[in-house]
Amino acid sequence: MTLSNAPDVCAIDFGTSNSAIALPIDRGVRLVELEPGFRTMPTAVFYAVEGLEAHEDPHRHYGRAAVAAYVEGLEGRLMRSMKSILGSTLADQATEVGAGRSVRYLDIVSGYLRHLKTLAEQEAGHALRRLVLGRPVFFVDDEPERDAAAQAALLRAAHEVGFKEVSFQYEPIAAALDYETTIDHEQLVLVADIGGGTSDFSLVRVGPERRQRVERKQDILANHGVHIAGTDFDRHIELARILPVLGYRGVGPTGREVPSKVYFDLATWHLINTVYAPARVSELRRMKSFYAELLQHQRLMAVIDERLGHALIGHAESAKIAVAEHGHSEIDLSVIEAGLLASIDEAATVQALDADLRRIVAAADDTVLQAGIPHARVDALYFTGGSTGFRPLAERIAARFPAARLMRGDRFASVAQGLGVHATRVFGRAA
Repeated sequence: MTLSNAPDVCAIDFGTSNSAIALPIDRGVRLVELEPGFRTMPTAVFYAVEGLEAHEDPHRHYGRAAVAAYVEGLEGRLMRSMKSILGSTLADQATEVGAGRSVRYLDIVSGYLRHLKTLAEQEAGHALRRLVLGRPVFFVDDEPERDAAAQAALLRAAHEVGFKEVSFQYEPIAAALDYETTIDHEQLVLVADIGGGTSDFSLVRVGPERRQRVERKQDILANHGVHIAGTDFDRHIELARILPVLGYRGVGPTGREVPSKVYFDLATWHLINTVYAPARVSELRRMKSFYAELLQHQRLMAVIDERLGHALIGHAESAKIAVAEHGHSEIDLSVIEAGLLASIDEAATVQALDADLRRIVAAADDTVLQAGIPHARVDALYFTGGSTGFRPLAERIAARFPAARLMRGDRFASVAQGLGVHATRVFGRAA
């Protein structure tokens, strides 16, 4: 590979669900093959502790290998959605990964970035020291201090793995840059970047005469976002269709609803392991009398005893994807009980996600209102991010902009492509 004028430059799209890394090359941008046949990789790490001596550190698996290690039942801890801890008090706290070992959450983030950097350097053939790093419009909604802390934590992680210069770019702006390479006249484009953790919107002025400008701030007419996206969809689907068989929203002998906290924790990636703490397990076991249907409590304890929390979220995610692709999904819950099934179709999915869909569409409306631009003046809607594959969501957004041309980028890679374009412009002229 022959790189551009900035041979030590790369761009990383560190996503909540999937990540990608781009290298500038002479004639554009090249995405690094992160796994055989894949240029995007799940943002997942598995800390394997099985068979380790007391002095040995856990072995780490990344991406699809991490998910496979978890599914195979290896002893250890699967970490996903690590991006969601940025800006929270968890960033500098440690979490147990098994066999009495613990890891700081931010070290999990930096370890994943180091893995991406290593793969990119193997493909580039030399060290990479300068980085353009994508970030959502808001890591944390309506809390500027926590949002700034999230970016600072991500910057610290990037420095820890060896990047000397780091420039941030909004992920939806990166998507706009990718779209801009395909058009032949100036347009106003509303970029809808809806991934695993955030739904971000940017109204951007793009055009062939603007492509080579490094500073594009004046072309960004507005940006706005909400911290709602695919992982929230998974949680609501699990609560609506899977967890009721374990007693969520069930009632006790007196007619009172059973306590719900355990179900919300089971449906939230970074809280699942709190349910497995011995004291918590004992407390939940004593709650048997709270259930009118004892089978529900029995299933709940089976999930906890077998540590199936992450598997259930995986089933919810798979159901979401199946509904997006086929309109329905049969959810096989035989890991809990032989023959146990749940099902969901598009209508039920929309019902479960309705509040989130409304907030996302409202964020699109708010973006153009902030710019003072009528909806009818938006020339194009550019959809990117994995969650834009859910047709009812895309249709709700499109209905607000009837005059706009609908365009779709690579749902998983267009942000990384755009970050690579930006990296060339930011660092390409440096010596």
